[in-house]
Amino acid sequence: MPLWLSGVIAFFVAFSLAPRMRTLAMKWKFVDLPNERKIHHDPLPLLGGAAMFAGIIAVALVGFIWNDWLKTPYLGVMVGAAMLFAIGLLDDFFKTRGKDFSVSIRFGVQILSALLIPLFGGGIQGFTSPFGGHHYIVLPTALSVVITVLWVVGVTNVFNFLDGVDGLAAGIAAISATTLFFIALIKGDALSAWFAIAVTGAAIGFLRHNFYPARIIMGDAGSTVLGYLLAAIASVGAFKSATVISIGVPVLALGVPIFDAICVVFVRAKAGRPVYKPDKSHVHHRLLRAGLTQVQTVTVVYLISACFSLASMIVLLLDR
Repeated sequence: MPLWLSGVIAFFVAFSLAPRMRTLAMKWKFVDLPNERKIHHDPLPLLGGAAMFAGIIAVALVGFIWNDWLKTPYLGVMVGAAMLFAIGLLDDFFKTRGKDFSVSIRFGVQILSALLIPLFGGGIQGFTSPFGGHHYIVLPTALSVVITVLWVVGVTNVFNFLDGVDGLAAGIAAISATTLFFIALIKGDALSAWFAIAVTGAAIGFLRHNFYPARIIMGDAGSTVLGYLLAAIASVGAFKSATVISIGVPVLALGVPIFDAICVVFVRAKAGRPVYKPDKSHVHHRLLRAGLTQVQTVTVVYLISACFSLASMIVLLLDR
């Protein structure tokens, strides 16, 4: 079965379901309320994440027929994604009522979801030494689990931080997932390529309805699942048998959300503000304050992300 079919399925499911999710969200008043931090001034439907996740589920079902991924780490990845989607929907529901959901509960579910990856045989398990005959160095189990959880939880949250301008998170997800797709192809990991291009398709299908002016947004149920899936695919595929040099490949592939989050944490800590509390210190907020429109802002960040992705591919190819 051709790998591109994964992206096509996810695209059409997300593309066709997004308007229906918008109708349901408006009917149920499942909308994101504007506040002083957000750019939009009118309530926006919040069920876009459901359309994307449905696309991923559809791909997973088709993929099961083609390749029994239930016997791979991707079983843990899909269970973890479902957990994050559920807690994200609950978080979004609280937002529709003008309330804040428990940060500790969300964080706890993120940790549990991340733990499922090494539990089912995935995760960052070691690297190939560039010295002494290029032997594979296996990390101690406890260290492997800790590093995997830190990576997955970190990327999940930094991707959630990025969702602040119409079309930004979905577009960056598509660029990053496409990069992971090519990395998986180079490494001969067809299953990781299958799931990576599914994320690309789902993100692009949703982006058609989310680009400025957005008619629906993904909410936490969408942004956290996208971040989790990208981090999980990298930990199962891109980090596997990585050399010391190519360890930076998945970091570069997800460069925009990672480096944006590092800068934001530094700014908040320097100002004495809680690093987890949302504000307008992200790169897209700065570009908007500089006078760029939303479309111009998103385009600039897309280009930066594409440069990071190109750099990751160059590093990988030079390291072969």
